[in-house]
Amino acid sequence: MNLLSLNSSLAQGQRPGMISASLGNGREWYAVFTVPKNEKSVLKHLAMRSVESFLPTYEVIRSWKNRQRAQIILPLFPRYLFVHIEKAERIKVLQSPGVLNIVGNGRSHIPLDKAEVEFLRSAVQCRKVEPYCEFIAGQKVRIKTGVMEGIVGTLVRKNNSLRFVLTLNLINQHASMEVDADYLESIPFSP
Repeated sequence: MNLLSLNSSLAQGQRPGMISASLGNGREWYAVFTVPKNEKSVLKHLAMRSVESFLPTYEVIRSWKNRQRAQIILPLFPRYLFVHIEKAERIKVLQSPGVLNIVGNGRSHIPLDKAEVEFLRSAVQCRKVEPYCEFIAGQKVRIKTGVMEGIVGTLVRKNNSLRFVLTLNLINQHASMEVDADYLESIPFSP
């Protein structure tokens, strides 16, 4: 995907960060660690290199000192974005300006669970996602129906609505999404 198609997708009403290309064989999702506050720039550079990438974002209204209010789009996971690549394409990612590393264990890059990334993508499209900074130990739940069946997370309440907290263990980040209680089942506690 090039910069022209990035601008075209934005003009068609897609939110920033919702960039996708055709899925190919052997491709896996990886977390990419970036220079602080450069996630959107890295996303553009990856698009110019035809690398499928995804930057989960959320909208927030900020009030400035002069009492002006503005709606801004921020990365859901500061300093992280996701790429869908084959192993041979890692060099394209690592040579992009602003990329520090592909997350791994020091010896190799570790792919993310495809279902978790797809769950994030669907939540971002519905605009029902926001950062969840303070992880509170709560009831573990599993999504029991739908495309994301089997995904495990933590249940919390916010303003009388249920929130499903998805934890991406590989990058130790959390996101909460609004979810209907009918789609959840509790997971028995096991010591």
